[in-house]
Amino acid sequence: MKTILLLLCSNIFMTIAWYGHLKYRKAPLFAAIVVSWLIAFAEYCFQVPANRIGYGEFTAFQLKVIQEVITLCVYVVFAWLYLGENVKWNHAVSFLFLIGAVTFAFWGKL
Repeated sequence: MKTILLLLCSNIFMTIAWYGHLKYRKAPLFAAIVVSWLIAFAEYCFQVPANRIGYGEFTAFQLKVIQEVITLCVYVVFAWLYLGENVKWNHAVSFLFLIGAVTFAFWGKL
């Protein structure tokens, strides 16, 4: 559970670093890069321990699949609340495929 919580925190920072500047398109690109890089440092402070703690309980492949699912869940909330974008039917279908990917990635542990 600690791994999942750390990955969740990591992905919140990552999403803000990668996409938060989109609301401020008039800000200088260099400033967006520097601010994003500083936010990304916080992301790494959660991501590296998450993978170190989780590796062994999970395989590297499983950690990556978990991270990607968390990333998309965090992004959906971010895009909806912060960017004002809506989830469309094709996005929902892609999430169903991701659930399938998670199922196959953890097949040996089921």
